[in-house]
Amino acid sequence: MLRYLQQRLIAAVVTLFGITIIVFAILRMLPGDPARVIAGLLATEEDVARLRIQLGLNEPLIVQYVSFLGNLLRGDLGTSARTAQPVLAEVLARLPATMQLAVVSMAVAALIGIPAGVIAATRRNSILDYALSVVTLFGVSMPVYWLGLMLIVVFAVQLRALPAAGNEELESIILPALTLAAFSIALIARMTRSSMLEVLHQDYVRTARAKGVRERAVVFRHALQNAFIPIVTVLGLQFGTLLGGAVLTESVFGWPGIGLLLLDSISARDYPVVQGVVFIFAAMFILLNVAVDVLYAYLDPRIHYG
Repeated sequence: MLRYLQQRLIAAVVTLFGITIIVFAILRMLPGDPARVIAGLLATEEDVARLRIQLGLNEPLIVQYVSFLGNLLRGDLGTSARTAQPVLAEVLARLPATMQLAVVSMAVAALIGIPAGVIAATRRNSILDYALSVVTLFGVSMPVYWLGLMLIVVFAVQLRALPAAGNEELESIILPALTLAAFSIALIARMTRSSMLEVLHQDYVRTARAKGVRERAVVFRHALQNAFIPIVTVLGLQFGTLLGGAVLTESVFGWPGIGLLLLDSISARDYPVVQGVVFIFAAMFILLNVAVDVLYAYLDPRIHYG
């Protein structure tokens, strides 16, 4: 396991290095002058030139990248061009809101998706199975942006039951969490159904039923436990996806997380903040994948990494 973790961490470092190159290159390909955007339309050419020098935009791209990478290796994500605050401080200030939204969304997706998949598998080819298949297809196909707006129209505007934006109230997280969890609910339900159908036909499940074990124990203790590894994979990957998918959800609901910070920084051409946010997103996603792989060995002792 230790050797496997070492290999994964080395691969993670290489992956993050590649991500820094891609993000750095894509940002420099965006149209518009960042110095002009940050300085404003009323700024003079002298002010823009001075800001360009201050931000290091007058240096060759390779010099800018080496400077960015050197600061990154020291744990310095740079300074925001808009607020003159350290990027790491701005990200850490917004990270709890994003984590809160992602954790609640993941909990909602798991609590709804796993039971729905189990019910669909145990009642295969029934009306309930077909209905759940239609609902999950709708959840997978539905754009997050559109769903968020529809929930706002129905529950915030028409019914006036829930807040439309912000996070000042406890109920404010309900609509964004449901919006963010919709796709994950559908995906988890479909994966659970598929894994359960494969396990329910195994010999040990038929043996448990032949011994007179109650159906609930057969489904949850014998079938679901052995079908859980593919489900854990989806849960881990979806949690990382929820962190990235929170960008659109936070913009719709005005949720003050790092997703909204990323969008605002892209619009303002704030290169250091964009690079820092994307790097942190990527690092969290990679660490989640490693954690899921380690969890495999805990769930199934037959799995060994050698």
